[in-house]
Amino acid sequence: MRSLGPTSSTWLSRDITCKHSILGMFSELKFPVPWGHVAAKAWGPSEGHPVLCLHGWLDNANTFDKLIPLLPRDCYYVAMDFSGHGLSSHRPAGSPYHFLDYVTDVRRVAAALQWRRFTLMGHSMGGSVAAMFCFLYPEMVDKLILLENLGFLLAPEDTEAWVTSKRMVIDRLLSLEAKQQTPKARSPKAALQRLLEANRHLTAEGGAILLQRGATETPAGLVYNRDMRVRTQSRESFTVEQCVKLLQKIQDHVLIILAQDGLLAPHSLERRNHFVKAFWEVFTSTLKEHIQLVEVPGSHFVHLNEPEVVSGIIGNFLTAQNTRARL
Repeated sequence: MRSLGPTSSTWLSRDITCKHSILGMFSELKFPVPWGHVAAKAWGPSEGHPVLCLHGWLDNANTFDKLIPLLPRDCYYVAMDFSGHGLSSHRPAGSPYHFLDYVTDVRRVAAALQWRRFTLMGHSMGGSVAAMFCFLYPEMVDKLILLENLGFLLAPEDTEAWVTSKRMVIDRLLSLEAKQQTPKARSPKAALQRLLEANRHLTAEGGAILLQRGATETPAGLVYNRDMRVRTQSRESFTVEQCVKLLQKIQDHVLIILAQDGLLAPHSLERRNHFVKAFWEVFTSTLKEHIQLVEVPGSHFVHLNEPEVVSGIIGNFLTAQNTRARL
């Protein structure tokens, strides 16, 4: 089988052959873990200020391909694939995907890179992972950048909803194991079309970029790389009060960028539950002076579809009073 993404016949635990594209030079990385490896790609000088970039649910490291080349050149950007995503190994048979496992992936990568203090940037679910890591290891994070994410996953509104969600995780996992389905192969056009149908905020160009790292070429066609069990993941969720207290702990180092036509746009909250709206009111009334929140035109994938809309904002945040990480 041949992956559509950048590959090499010889993998090492750190940088391998540099690759070149219209977006600039980058290196492929591979970090050994007990069940295989965590894959990543890196841009910039390895001695630069470290920035770890985390993709969204069912996406991969390529989500940052168009953004990172527009950011300050003196930083070292590492975009990792979470386990079960992109070019990273799937977790062992019988193992579910817990939200905290992704946070552990981040800790493993930081340890492998020997980073003592660094910046975290996460999109969508990657923002929740980044924030959770920041809550647990505040001494390791100097700045937090959240793209289309407020830093956490919200708890269900009532106990029954919580019970139902946990039961569903178990039932879906067992159902997948019982079916033992072979991943479906699709033509390149069909694979892209399926991806776009599931992600209405993606452009065809953005979808093609994600597919380069998110699918493998087989004799029968393209097969998505992601582990189907990722869809059954167990989430960590918080109440509004917990979210506020956690964000206040890191209030001086947070940039949140929300797209006006994204999933968390204020005008779209009427379609969501009152719990989300209640938090938004608390956030705007008590935290707006401490956390930089910027609304920009665009959709949930604005960083991939129109990176120039957010690159200047992120670049200024990265360079403003930036304390160099201790490596």
